[in-house]
Amino acid sequence: MVWPMEKVKGWKQDIDCLAAMWLRGVQGKSHKERLEFFYGPQAHAYDRFRASFLHGRMPMLASCAARLRGSTGLTWVDMGGGTAENVDMMSQLIDLESFEKIYVVDICSALCEVARQKVISRGWHNVEVVEGDACTFTPKRPATLITFSYSLTMIPDFMSAIDNAVTNLEEDGIVGVADFFTSAKYDIPNRQHSYIQRWFWRSIFDVDGIDLGPERRLYLEHKLEPVYEYNARGKIPYVPVLRAPYYQWIGQRRDCTKQNLVRFPARASDEFEAKRPPAFPPTFLYSLSWEDPREDDKVLDINGDDTVLTLTSGGCNALDLVYQGAGQVVAVDINPAQSYLLELKRVAIIRLPFQDVWQMFGEGVHPNFPSLFKKELAPFLSQGASKFWSKKRRYFKNGLYYHGGMGRLIQAVRALARITRQQHWIDSLVNAPTLEHQKELWLVCFSFLPWFATVGKWLLQANLVTRLSAFLVTNPLVLWFCAGVCKGQLNLIRKEDNIYNYVVRCLNSTAEYSHLRDSNYFYRCCLTGKFSRHCCPRFLEEEVFNRLKVDLANKERLLIRTTAFVEELRKRMYTKVILMDHVDWLDQEDIDILCAALRDQVKPGGRVIWRSASRRPKYAKCIEDVGFNVVRITSSETYMDRVNMYASFYVGMRRGGPSVEMARKLSEINLDSLDSLLQATTAP
Repeated sequence: MVWPMEKVKGWKQDIDCLAAMWLRGVQGKSHKERLEFFYGPQAHAYDRFRASFLHGRMPMLASCAARLRGSTGLTWVDMGGGTAENVDMMSQLIDLESFEKIYVVDICSALCEVARQKVISRGWHNVEVVEGDACTFTPKRPATLITFSYSLTMIPDFMSAIDNAVTNLEEDGIVGVADFFTSAKYDIPNRQHSYIQRWFWRSIFDVDGIDLGPERRLYLEHKLEPVYEYNARGKIPYVPVLRAPYYQWIGQRRDCTKQNLVRFPARASDEFEAKRPPAFPPTFLYSLSWEDPREDDKVLDINGDDTVLTLTSGGCNALDLVYQGAGQVVAVDINPAQSYLLELKRVAIIRLPFQDVWQMFGEGVHPNFPSLFKKELAPFLSQGASKFWSKKRRYFKNGLYYHGGMGRLIQAVRALARITRQQHWIDSLVNAPTLEHQKELWLVCFSFLPWFATVGKWLLQANLVTRLSAFLVTNPLVLWFCAGVCKGQLNLIRKEDNIYNYVVRCLNSTAEYSHLRDSNYFYRCCLTGKFSRHCCPRFLEEEVFNRLKVDLANKERLLIRTTAFVEELRKRMYTKVILMDHVDWLDQEDIDILCAALRDQVKPGGRVIWRSASRRPKYAKCIEDVGFNVVRITSSETYMDRVNMYASFYVGMRRGGPSVEMARKLSEINLDSLDSLLQATTAP
């Protein structure tokens, strides 16, 4: 068999690099002499070999390009730029004409010669190769971008190099770094290495004159404010098993006063990568929030002075609260995947035009998502979110809403519709022109779910086969992993009713009072796997989207946290707290802890709302006992809201605040409770 000559030539180049790295070592008295000795024999093969080794280069450059795209007259200094390969990579991410001047600075003559040849062959008129020292080089004008791409670990006097970069950086300029690293003995969780890892990798790279110690990164963060980082491990060519640790990092001047929202939008998420609780699947349970924000609005009365704590869930309602004008919204969830979903929605709103966001979260499908993710979204996501979505990019290929826990349920509905040939009936139901027409379709047609053959009454008289089918879908395992109904919540339902009656009541009442075509985007998504332009969460309305694009980037209006609810509740004082159905999940000991935290952290006059699978959950009394006046707004004896899957909706008002205003608001919702509320809120 004759091997293609290009492959043979490539392998020979790789061998040249490996021989220089593993056999020659590093010799020379000065830094320049050592680099010449090390890189001279491999300069011609440098680019090919490093392409499969320096994993952080392209993502770091993409993160920089995302912050510069749209600007002109830029100046870029690539410190330790070697063969100018970074310029070639940058040309794939941003038009090089955006740069008035690009300097490729390197002290190694052999690498600079390769770079000059590349500049000539590419026809780059604005690129200048400078054989010079990163510690002393000064561009003619302050730089918009300064990069150290796998070069900082090879600069002995790294402090001078970083100081020089800061000195020559524009006020709103950025410094991008990609390099190998080892952590400090005690470092942040995303970076932490064990003693063996620190010793091993420092020893291996030290042979080639590369210092992987944490000092460089610590000094970077002393001189510059971090705005982005990503830590990972990458393959080493021809070395099985081992993965070398590397990082990407972007920083800005600490004395920057310019508000450049394109380069430095407000940050929302912690950078640490949270661990998934063992009981949760490796993805999100909810792709949208299953609480009706329209009903929450009537009770909460959101204003600019509010600090609101809410469960994250699908994130739609957290975005809705920002739109309503809350001063700050804190969205917390113990499942990191829920945080990552909200983070993606937030960054997409800030970075992308409306049509792209609509395709992603309205249609659930975007053919160019991989490219958008690489160039516009990943550079602004936390490390955990970036890793999660890089593995889940396929979600936007066949439909976001067909994935996650709820996605399994939607897939099952669609499959049953095909099997029972009821797809046409579903389409007619969700597009019924009037509510009356919808009710007629619901009442006269058999359901596409085989255990709901005549909707409601039939279920109560169902035979053994039908009940067996129902069990397969309503057993605790399926309810948890598909519908997010935990064991505690299921027990609450069973104490007052059976699960079959509960589901029938929910669906019948929803079909009778809620128009799927024009209003109820919750069930429309369940039945079709997408939204429509006139029936969708509020953040997907173009006018709301345009306002959120500014609000989310401008200030820390939205904080996304992955931790226990009580832990986040204890961190600050709140005026509004949205428990959703969270308390249904807790045992009595945890309920007591939560109630104590609500007592301490909710300001007088503040409001707490929650929903429950029980019409009268016992924990309502616990919340009342710690200083809240509790009112049940509505219950499942009547139609509740567009979701309609809970049995009750409650509000509690922290005693000591203005009661009359609250009473007026609630009078529009529940007149029967008004008198008792007025009496209770005036009590000490």
